[in-house]
Amino acid sequence: MPPEVTSLKQQLHSACEAVVSARIQNIQTELALTQASANEETKSSSGDKYETGRSMAQLEIEKATQQLRDAEHTLRTLLSVPLHTTPVAANGSVVITDLHRYYIAIAAGRIQVGGHTYFAVSPASPAGLALMGHRIGDTITIANLKMVIQEIL
Repeated sequence: MPPEVTSLKQQLHSACEAVVSARIQNIQTELALTQASANEETKSSSGDKYETGRSMAQLEIEKATQQLRDAEHTLRTLLSVPLHTTPVAANGSVVITDLHRYYIAIAAGRIQVGGHTYFAVSPASPAGLALMGHRIGDTITIANLKMVIQEIL
């Protein structure tokens, strides 16, 4: 694989990792704040108000904990994405069409690398499924937009 392709994939991979790491950090901060708030509620409340506040805080903690597990799973998934190139679009591929550029790895949204915008998509997402298994020259449809695959890295 040419060094510029390896470098591009590594940059995309690093950008995705930064998105997921920031998501994890935000959730951890939210979790800590919610726990601290619940602890304060416990100290200052009594009766029904205490029970309601505590229940709401517990629900928020459970929700944030699940989000944290999901984000950590996404990070593990990203770390298993291959960097090799294949002739068909697959997990780890960079797919360049006449309209957009995609990185099939995880759902991380728009990513700027090398002056270009890439859409980081999960292989299981509608866009990822539309790309997977296709070759250069194939016409695909994503979000009602027809596009032609020009390059697969």
